[in-house]
Parts: sequence; C-alpha cells; structure tokens
Amino acid sequence: MGLILIHVNNSYALPLIQVIKEVKPSVVGIGTYTPIAQPKSKLAGTGFAVANGQYIITNDHVLPVTLNEEINERIIVFVGSGQQVTLRDATVIDRSKDHDLALLKISGDKLAAMRLAEKSFIDEGTSIAFTGFPIGAVLGIYPVTHQGIVSAVTPIIIPVDDSKSISIKMLKRLRDPYMVYQLDAVAYPGNSGSALYRANTGEVVGVINKVFVQSTKEAVISAPSGITYAIPVKYVHELLEKNNIK
Repeated sequence: MGLILIHVNNSYALPLIQVIKEVKPSVVGIGTYTPIAQPKSKLAGTGFAVANGQYIITNDHVLPVTLNEEINERIIVFVGSGQQVTLRDATVIDRSKDHDLALLKISGDKLAAMRLAEKSFIDEGTSIAFTGFPIGAVLGIYPVTHQGIVSAVTPIIIPVDDSKSISIKMLKRLRDPYMVYQLDAVAYPGNSGSALYRANTGEVVGVINKVFVQSTKEAVISAPSGITYAIPVKYVHELLEKNNIK
C-alpha cells in the first residue's frame, strides 16, 4: 500500500493572530467608579468601540439600572490592559431592553472602531471569535480571546408546555421573538458585551450574551447550561441608526 499524504492547511491560524492584534485596541471593560468606595472601580463586563471610535456597544444588563448619585457613582470604561489601563467616563446614549444592548459615548480620544458586518445572518459553521474580560474582576484587565463556530441560529425563546413555567419576561418575548446565535464556544461572566466577530476578518457579527438569552431560552432547565449565545449585529445597526450614528 502506498503512503497517503494528508495536507493540513494552517492558513487559518495566521489570520486569527493578526485579527486579534487589530481587535484588541477596540475592546474595553465596562464598569462603575465610586470615589469613596473600596475598590473605587468595579468591572462588570466587556464592550467594543464602533462608529467614529467614541461610541461603545455593550449589553444593557452589564450597566447598573440606576446610579447612586449620593456617592457620585458613575459609569466608566477601562481602556488598555494590564498595568496600562486608563479610566474613561461614559454617558449612556440609548438602551435596548428588547435586545439587551446599550450604546455609550466615552470621553477623551477616539478608539479604533470595529467594523460591523451586514445585517444578514451568517451561516451555521462560520468560524468566529470573541475577545473580552472573562472573570475580569478576579483575573484582571487582560483581554482574552476564545474561538469556535456558530452552531445554530435559534429562537430566543421556545414555547413551553406548562404555563406555570412562563414568567412575565418570557411572555413579552413570546409576543415578539427573534433569532439569536448559539455558539460552540465557551464564554464566562465578564464576557457579556464582547463583540462576536468573524475569525478571518474581524467583522462584528453579534454581541456575546451570558444572561439575557439564558433567562428565557433555558428558563425551564433546573440548572443553566454552559451554552453561549450572541445577539445578531443587525440590532446593533438598528440602535446606531435610531441615534443617527454612522
């Protein structure tokens, strides 16, 4: 029997290395700052720069519902990594409760903005990656990248047989359901708000979501699964368009 040679294509690895380098300057931490608290700053999740670089997209649930003005609590973004982190004040421009997205505007210099893909859904099996701050409050402000594929395009909520299992939140989403991405990639607390991007181009195709989707999609499961979901980028486009941001 002759020797069978199998050619392994390693071209995927090199583009991703380059893409990560291009993406990291756009990735920020999202949190709050209180001058009299200890610690003064708290990291809650991840965000990424869009449009002209002064706007940030993240998950709405990453932000506090209200700020404690008595202790001068304010929303901030963490720019940079490791010991080279600076804090920027951020203003909430708009919030989308339906899609768990928030649009912020930061003070100071503009950041490198990520490119948004078109509004159409991407195919199952597409290679994706996301960069953020998993468990960043413990592990520190060091961007971490995970990769995988889009494993399914699935409804945000599936009707249940037992009406006792339906919450008010679920009822609202049953009236106006939409499709989200289910990923074959593991995200952790702190990854919420990370840009989901094509591994070979860096184009944003969605926003990682660790809480919002699971709260309805897996509401009838006694223990949440480790499945990661993402909100499609079309809803980022809609939020920007609503606020006349290009």
